[in-house]
Amino acid sequence: MPTGTLRDVLGVSGAQPLAPEPSTRQDGAVIEVRPGGRRRIDRVLAASFVDGLDRLPLDDVRARRDEAAQEETDLSYVRQLLHGRIDIVLAEQHRRSEGGEAPVISELARILATGAVGPATGSGRYHTVEPSRAESHRRHVEALVSDVDLSDVASLSAEQLTAALAAYRAEAESASRRRREVQQVIDRCNAEIGSRYAVGTASVDDLLADEAR
Repeated sequence: MPTGTLRDVLGVSGAQPLAPEPSTRQDGAVIEVRPGGRRRIDRVLAASFVDGLDRLPLDDVRARRDEAAQEETDLSYVRQLLHGRIDIVLAEQHRRSEGGEAPVISELARILATGAVGPATGSGRYHTVEPSRAESHRRHVEALVSDVDLSDVASLSAEQLTAALAAYRAEAESASRRRREVQQVIDRCNAEIGSRYAVGTASVDDLLADEAR
């Protein structure tokens, strides 16, 4: 059983939530991709990112694959943060419907271990890198619902819980869609790398170097 508070576990500060940073800004619960933008997600999901892969040097293809893999890791981290908050809101709603008196904090370990939203869907992949903007992502998730403080979830009205749940779910679905798009980019890059090994344009030394990454 956790000994801290929900504020401690969620990493929520006592200050007013900050606005989402440009690297993770959303529009209408949709993580946007800006044509010609300078953010990593803009680059990775631009059509030009995978156009002409067969004409690029192998190291450049690997670099693009690795950049996309980092973006996938960050999107997965955002989903994880959102699902944790969804679980907490659902647990509080369930507590109220059942007339439970124990605060959600007393059940936090079980909630986060089992996942009230059920098993994750989509293509889960092993990540070899850490999120590159963890603090920025946390602030983004906090700012989605400005008047909701999950560190004191019992004080929220039923309407606030419902609105928060809808916002978190919409953003989680948005992150999932973008992650699937990024995964397709990774697959395109890996397919190009694999084809070069298959036809012999990449050497065994190149293969070993790629596996070492």
